[in-house]
Amino acid sequence: MKWTLIAVLWLTYFLNYVDRQVIFSLLPALRAEIAMSNLELGFLGSLFIWFYSLASPLGGRLADRYGPGRIIVASLLLWSGATLGTGLSGSVVPLLFWRAMTGVTEALYFPAAVSLLGAVHPQSMRSRAISLHGSAQFAGIAAGGWFGGWMAEQFGWRSGFWYLTAGGVLWSVPLWMALRRSATRTVTERKPGRLADLRSRGYITLSTAFFGMCVMLWMLYAWLPLFLHERYGLSLSQSGLHATIFLQLGSLAGILGGGVAGDWANKRHRLGRLGLVGGGLLLASPFAVWVLSARELQTAEAAAGAFGVFAGIMLSNTMAAAYDMVPERSYGLAAGILTMVGGSAGGMAILFAGAWKDTYGIEALMRWGAAAAAAAALLLLTSVRNQTPPQQGKTA
Repeated sequence: MKWTLIAVLWLTYFLNYVDRQVIFSLLPALRAEIAMSNLELGFLGSLFIWFYSLASPLGGRLADRYGPGRIIVASLLLWSGATLGTGLSGSVVPLLFWRAMTGVTEALYFPAAVSLLGAVHPQSMRSRAISLHGSAQFAGIAAGGWFGGWMAEQFGWRSGFWYLTAGGVLWSVPLWMALRRSATRTVTERKPGRLADLRSRGYITLSTAFFGMCVMLWMLYAWLPLFLHERYGLSLSQSGLHATIFLQLGSLAGILGGGVAGDWANKRHRLGRLGLVGGGLLLASPFAVWVLSARELQTAEAAAGAFGVFAGIMLSNTMAAAYDMVPERSYGLAAGILTMVGGSAGGMAILFAGAWKDTYGIEALMRWGAAAAAAAALLLLTSVRNQTPPQQGKTA
């Protein structure tokens, strides 16, 4: 039943990412129909991320307190309602409001899902379980990037939101049935954790590194489709596809390989999963710059694929590395705090890129972000190089 659990959560996380990502392929259409400025387009991404980030610790706390199954299904239904509201928006203000509400409601899902996976799967296979679940985000980003642009060209930009709403509501029924049957061991058996559980040096430097990765990642997620549309003259559907497919294929390879490597390293190497987190971030940084500085589309695609591989290696081990350092009672809260940190980084990156891209250029902004990310990777690797092999915390 553990693999059944991964499968149903994979499909749910896939829908989660399609719903959030689809709007980024619609930026040219929104700019034309609703007359949105670059700053307002930036707010579409940054408001989502900020509200998502702020609500993530709450999602983790609720999962620790009430059990993840209820929170997962509630999140799916609530974000489907927010998706419907997005499609009904006719001006800037309601569109921004529903994007913020999508962030709040989707934030409940991830901490609950990974806390359930962390509790059900032993430490020896935790990276693989979490990485398999995490691979859904890359598939969802690729699908959302294509789906939004294709639906806009065929039926208008609002139509995709109707289908996504219906899909979420329909999927909630088999999801609830599967969660009721799966995972006899859940976080409802434990008292909720405390913030004091998250004060280790390793967790703090891990959070810093995750911040750096999300600066680069969300800048590409939000602005690469428009960048390709303007630089290479691609259509909406083509720019959405090219902006996501190579990045996500590389990320998929990295996250699946990284999960296997993380479980191996945790048993045999002094740095354990933290070494893969820091190394993946350090190697990903130059390729993020290369994506936006390439003068040929094929070069940009190759750089995006390489960035995705190293980003996937890092991301496949981030939550599992956190669970090596905190007690099980705080799994939801640990995931929620990390998500808040990464989301805050992404929201600032999206907004500042929108505000400053005309002044400094997207390439220069990415160089600054990549330099900060590389510094965070070195800080992580330096701070943990003398630690003993990680051991899972015990529930108090």
